[in-house]
Amino acid sequence: MRILKVQEFKKEVLNEVLNRGKQEISSIESSVKTIINDVREQSDKALLRYTEKFDKVRLSASELKVDEGEIKEAYKRLEKSQIAALRKAADNIAAFHKKQLRAKWTMQIADGVTLGQVTRPIASVGVYVPGGKAAYPSSVLMCAIPAKVAGVEQIVVCSPPGKGGDVNPALLVAADIAGVGAVYRVGGAQAIAAMAYGTGTVPRVDKIVGPGNVFVTAAKLEVSKDVAIDNPAGPSEVLVIADETGNASFIASDLLAQAEHDPQAWAILLTTSETLASDVKDEVYMQMKNLSRTEIIQSSIQKRGLIVIVDNTEEAIDYSNMIAPEHLQIQTKNPNEVLSRIQNAGAIFLDKYSPVAFGDYSSGLNHVLPTAGYAKIYSGLSSLDFVKTMNFIQCSREGYRNLKETTVAIAEMEGFDAHAKSVTIREEKNNED
Repeated sequence: MRILKVQEFKKEVLNEVLNRGKQEISSIESSVKTIINDVREQSDKALLRYTEKFDKVRLSASELKVDEGEIKEAYKRLEKSQIAALRKAADNIAAFHKKQLRAKWTMQIADGVTLGQVTRPIASVGVYVPGGKAAYPSSVLMCAIPAKVAGVEQIVVCSPPGKGGDVNPALLVAADIAGVGAVYRVGGAQAIAAMAYGTGTVPRVDKIVGPGNVFVTAAKLEVSKDVAIDNPAGPSEVLVIADETGNASFIASDLLAQAEHDPQAWAILLTTSETLASDVKDEVYMQMKNLSRTEIIQSSIQKRGLIVIVDNTEEAIDYSNMIAPEHLQIQTKNPNEVLSRIQNAGAIFLDKYSPVAFGDYSSGLNHVLPTAGYAKIYSGLSSLDFVKTMNFIQCSREGYRNLKETTVAIAEMEGFDAHAKSVTIREEKNNED
């Protein structure tokens, strides 16, 4: 893990950081398109063939959907404490995401003119959850619960089968807790195609969300002309802003927590304190020895672990806004003052006792966040991603008169006399009546 002065960082590394995480998919686009076309044309047969090819699992069409008995059995395979943890996390996620919704509002723009907006859920959502060797029940909760809260009626999950065709029991329990209607043991680009276009077994959905590898990302981009998708996700990243009050062991643990996701993950500390910089580096290497995913962490920390000594907190804030990290932790004397100046971040963790893992799992914040600098223009997944709004207007006769002249003037200015006539005819007919 490198310690750099801010001048070195700006000259040697900043450009790489700003251009991080852009997944190169051109080399696999042709293969992904072939898979998608095969699923569209051959339906379940293509799903079964690609599942056998990529996941080394032979299934029949009737086995693609996980049955109720398997879900019940999944509960028996988890500890009671694990089930309780999933339920507690689900409750917190639901509470936080309910707060984001606004069902209806109205306003009077002029006498007799009522404007308003109503919110309606989209009809169906497909959630992709990585599987196989790893299991991510938290991703099920983070994607499905906001959709459920928003009122989406049909929610399905696709996840690749593990050895023997099983789906991880924690994933199945999470899906059940989240109110998912069906789980399908299919992964990769073929799963995205199935949810985008439908097969004999997997239903077509209106929107697909959830993380995945480069093939999943490429597939989502390919089908996005026909179905809505969330933002493509890149490798995980964390940036910490800290002054001399920061806790070195806490900061190191949060850097390592993101580094264990992926060898391509970024872990960056911007600090005003040389002492803290040195202490954090020591802590990183000391704590790393006791972690199970050491090889992944070492690769990430060696290539993309940075400690940058800045001149002041304002400079750290400026660089943070420029980088727009997925996760931003603030350990300073006045974290809320720093927060007030942050413009770009996926999620923000204030003070020493707010580890990023709280956002990943239990607090209720959503962990599906923009990476690769996309926090400059995108937000994290929320219940608002699963609704659409419809605007409405209602005018009385007085309201009609208040808007008539303005509307006719602009319509005639643009040469649309039918628009103007659609307004004036109402007064003409009223006069006749």
